[in-house]
Amino acid sequence: MRILIASPLGDVIAAPMNAAFPDATITVARDETEFRSSIAARVRFDVVTADLVFNRPDLEWKFDGLDVIDGLNQADRRAPVLIATQGHSMENDHLAEARLRPDVSGVIAKAVGFAALADAMGKLALGQTLPMHPPVSNKPSLFELFDGRRGITAGRLAGAIASGNAADNATLAAAAKVSPNTANKVATNYLGPIIRARGEHDDRLPLTQPSVYRWCGLHARYIVSWCRRNGHSDVLAAQSATRPDDL
Repeated sequence: MRILIASPLGDVIAAPMNAAFPDATITVARDETEFRSSIAARVRFDVVTADLVFNRPDLEWKFDGLDVIDGLNQADRRAPVLIATQGHSMENDHLAEARLRPDVSGVIAKAVGFAALADAMGKLALGQTLPMHPPVSNKPSLFELFDGRRGITAGRLAGAIASGNAADNATLAAAAKVSPNTANKVATNYLGPIIRARGEHDDRLPLTQPSVYRWCGLHARYIVSWCRRNGHSDVLAAQSATRPDDL
């Protein structure tokens, strides 16, 4: 069996994993560089376990378990993927996407312990699948809402705000590369409807631009991840003040 453990603390479980699967070849990828190296020009892994959020200050905004899934697909090294969660609320948006991805074979909480993790990995390696637990919320996921032309524009606007590259409509238009008219409608036509669809605004109050900016801050980790993984990294970097084109 060939096992890949993608986690900053992968070395911690590598030893007991070796004991559980004495004939297995186990590779640990503690960051993006080690992950890319582990899948380059190699045979496929029989099972991959990946932390949903890489809980390390230098990684949590740059690489996560969803990057692992995409990386396996891009390298044509697809394998059953077991996503390991820590149970923090900061994972909710990532987890909502993971549950909808056909390339995720199972989700497991780290709190269940090593024995359950090893059992789950063994089942996946043998071609079995694990039942997905129901989502903790009935809210539509950002993964679903950042879809289609309007949804993608909304995601880009959210990314420019979440990364700190927008302070007003002018800087938002420049960072997201949209027209000033589109930026002016961020609350009414783009992110406002998404916030309302998720039930994250009190409709007794006006949905203002500051409230949209605060919402982007609350969901920043996922928004940045979505932009990075879907070809919109340009909105995460500081932009020069040029006249943008409408998407």
